[in-house]
Amino acid sequence: MNLVLFEPEKPANTGNIGRTCVVTGTTLHIIGPLTFSLSDKAAKRAGMDYWPRLDYRYYMDYADFCEKNPGARIYYATTKAHQLYTEVSYGEDDFLMFGPESRGIPEEILVDHEDTCVRIPMRENERSLNLADSAAIVLYEALRQNRFRGLEPYGRLHRMHWKSEESYDEFC
Repeated sequence: MNLVLFEPEKPANTGNIGRTCVVTGTTLHIIGPLTFSLSDKAAKRAGMDYWPRLDYRYYMDYADFCEKNPGARIYYATTKAHQLYTEVSYGEDDFLMFGPESRGIPEEILVDHEDTCVRIPMRENERSLNLADSAAIVLYEALRQNRFRGLEPYGRLHRMHWKSEESYDEFC
């Protein structure tokens, strides 16, 4: 799976999204120009110690991104879309694009991709969700549709074991 940030503005959101990408095995694509450095303290703090393991690619602009990813199937997350993010079928190699926090993906891009624009339902007259939250919501739906391939199938306790993993006699 691929997550794309178009001109992100807040380093903390970018760091948080980077962390989400690491734990899900998702490649992060960042389209510039950026208003901050990827080594910014807020980005590193939000990404914690995950940042060195992040598989990411940087592009100078949208044209550079398109040139380096020909034929990519891209879903554009926008509050303006007709279809919900749950109404499409995602493939394992699809790209999920999110725009900058203050303005979203430019309409000049959206109008050429109406069929692959998706939105998260919200209450009427509310602007949008936080970028990192939106990215996680859509990404996890795409991963769910692909049966969470490559992700750990169940949770584990740190010091103990779930009762279902051991015989009952060990606890009595």
